[in-house]
Amino acid sequence: MKPFENVVAVVTGGASGIGAATTTLLLAQGARVAVLDRSVETVPDGSWGVVCDITDTGQVDAAIAAVVERFGQIDVLVNNAGIGAAGDVAANDDDEWHRVLDVNVVGLARVSRAALPHLRASSSAAIVNTCSVVAAIGVPNRALYAASKGAVAALTLAMAADHVREGIRVNAVVPGTADTPWVERLLQAADDPEATGRGLRARQPMGRLVSADEVAHAIVYLASPAAASTTGTLLAVDGGMTGVQVQ
Repeated sequence: MKPFENVVAVVTGGASGIGAATTTLLLAQGARVAVLDRSVETVPDGSWGVVCDITDTGQVDAAIAAVVERFGQIDVLVNNAGIGAAGDVAANDDDEWHRVLDVNVVGLARVSRAALPHLRASSSAAIVNTCSVVAAIGVPNRALYAASKGAVAALTLAMAADHVREGIRVNAVVPGTADTPWVERLLQAADDPEATGRGLRARQPMGRLVSADEVAHAIVYLASPAAASTTGTLLAVDGGMTGVQVQ
């Protein structure tokens, strides 16, 4: 029997990058997976795509209701959807601050809130949030993004405390700089993409970017029965950025 047999998972931002890798792995391990994303044209084969903007409460509530209508349950929620931001604390105007926090923090809360009644009914309930290494260490020109992911780290721990007695485990993965579409766009926008890429790789002790598949394996582990006693954990998948000093 596969570890996610008879499990229904919801993955936000599952049409690309880490979300798509997570969806593919969950499917391979027996889960039925609903992907919530603004566009579902590229969702992994075998998943069910639901168009959803997580900054819109009405769309979120309708999407979760549609998942339950189709599959009858929700057991696992992967809050992966998020957007990036570059610059120091003065680089982004108020509208951009509100936009990034609305997606990365409030959006996570919206989806979790909508899914909670269904997770409470599950015997294998788990929430896994996608955080970032910038929540733990200072990285240049990531002030807004770091603020949002610092909030995700704190929210993960608070949710774990709130829902542990209900049988809902809440954890987060903390990736380093990952080989994702957002990082690729960041490189292409740089004055010297090749030099910027070398810098991103060099600041991780392993000397390379983290792969989407590596992060996906950590997410799926935290959601799995193998992690049944794990809650309130922030699992680093960061090439050693937070724990290793090599110079």
